[in-house]
Amino acid sequence: MPLDQTYAALSDPSRRAMLQRLAQTPELSISELAAPLPIALPTVMKHLDVLSRASLIHRHKTGRTVMISLAPQAMAEARAWLERTATFWSERIDRLATIVEEQEKR
Repeated sequence: MPLDQTYAALSDPSRRAMLQRLAQTPELSISELAAPLPIALPTVMKHLDVLSRASLIHRHKTGRTVMISLAPQAMAEARAWLERTATFWSERIDRLATIVEEQEKR
């Protein structure tokens, strides 16, 4: 499921850091993206594979350099799911508060 892959990809702090950098800089090479991370390049590559499978990034070659950019659609779908869920729970909490207030008046 795409949403499951998105949230699984977002569960790792290194992957979230990569996405944050890509949100600030539209396109980075793999080495530029990996530079501030305290992990080895092979681990970075594995993280990029996870992000790619979740459709959170795009990869393309410019000459011999692989460039990475953010793919916002999967993130938009995840955000939409969170917003629907937040609305559902907000409505439930509001109803519960009303019931509690009515019971306290009795």
